[in-house]
Amino acid sequence: MRLKLKAVYRLIVDNFLAASCVVALLRLGPAELISYIRPVHLFFAAAAAAVYLMLRPRAVYLIDYACFDTSPLVRIPMASFIEHTKHTPSISDRSVRFMSRLLARSGLGEETRLPAAHNYIPTHEYCTLENARAEFELVVFSAIDDLLSRTGVAPDSIRVLVLNCSLFCPTPSLVDIIVNKYNLRCDIRSVNLSGMGCSAGLISVELARNLLQVIPRGSRALVVSTETITPNYYVGNERAMLLPNCLFRVGGVAALLSKSPANARFRLKHVVRTFTGANNDNAYRCVFQEEDEQGNVGINLRKNLMAIAGDSLQANITRIGPLVLPVSEQLLFALSFVARKALRGARIRPYIPDFSTAFKHLCIHAGGRAVIDELQRKLRLSDEQVEASRMTLHRFGNTSSSSPWYELAYVEAKGRMRKGHRVWMIGFGSGFKCNSVVWECIQPPAHNTHGPWSTSIHRYPVDIPDVLSH
Repeated sequence: MRLKLKAVYRLIVDNFLAASCVVALLRLGPAELISYIRPVHLFFAAAAAAVYLMLRPRAVYLIDYACFDTSPLVRIPMASFIEHTKHTPSISDRSVRFMSRLLARSGLGEETRLPAAHNYIPTHEYCTLENARAEFELVVFSAIDDLLSRTGVAPDSIRVLVLNCSLFCPTPSLVDIIVNKYNLRCDIRSVNLSGMGCSAGLISVELARNLLQVIPRGSRALVVSTETITPNYYVGNERAMLLPNCLFRVGGVAALLSKSPANARFRLKHVVRTFTGANNDNAYRCVFQEEDEQGNVGINLRKNLMAIAGDSLQANITRIGPLVLPVSEQLLFALSFVARKALRGARIRPYIPDFSTAFKHLCIHAGGRAVIDELQRKLRLSDEQVEASRMTLHRFGNTSSSSPWYELAYVEAKGRMRKGHRVWMIGFGSGFKCNSVVWECIQPPAHNTHGPWSTSIHRYPVDIPDVLSH
């Protein structure tokens, strides 16, 4: 009964404005309506329309994307990972037991991939610059080759290249490696983003969109998102700095954007970025690269990370809500906000908008089980709405900035994408940042035989226990 009443409420409110306009026009009548219009009005209206059409940002489309298929790498079961860790002299037995317990509750499965250096003992001795470059080239070249093969796009038609990789920044830069490999244009606009965390993939999309506005129509932008694991193996005993060793895995994506809708699969609707570290040192330092007391470098994931992520998400929702939610949901959110301000002693719970009214699919950064749990609680999402995130974490682990793309590939491999469906990608990153990208499907995939899920999609979804038994 409650659901029916809410549906009736949405129907009335969402259509009230349109109905009011129609009634007003009908009441005026054609003759009276024409009498209000003067030639000068038509002139200014035409001039304003012309200026708007010339200055408005052009729509940007996603031609296609390709996630790195991790099958060339040897899978690293948890038992093998723990065994290799035991042979790192500087990591204590106590830390090994901690990592074993953490992995059992992490939500990761037994088929995640680590770079080739992790096949050797002791692992840290093989985490060299040469092996880091080899990992990057394997992941990125494989994804780009797949993308160019699918789209038939010639490399010389790519005028923009944006790459993000937070923790590996060699010289020559990573974008230089790609330009050299594919013999891209000498005047290509290339940008290498580093240090921006797991949300940098969505920042790269926005940057590519902005650069496409100032280059000839029909040009393409190549966006590459990855994280190179090899040089970031932590060999100390700080528990907060051991977490990335357990959660992060190999992954990457290449995506092709254009202002032309020809052969496009998605239209970019919105990009919303929020940064909460400006006047908040807790947010700024909750994901922080530093040295421990012994001088070992690692990423410190502090205990307040989930609370900071929740606050950052709330700030992002406040900005993206008016862009995507129907009027009925915006009205309820506004009334809740006013009531909480006016009646502070009443402890009125904030209204959480029903985002299923705006999006058909959610691709939440698979940063870890705790991240997905927090977002599911915060947004009051169903298990089905977070299925793609949980299954991506189980199959591939935390692939950093590329994880929302693996989730999109999961939705498509399941055959759930339809024309007109909207997709909400959410990413979190150091600083602290929460970024959102909204896509609208133009053309679902013709077939689902390609992609990172091609050999395993028939086994998913799977039940993920709270504690995994080894």
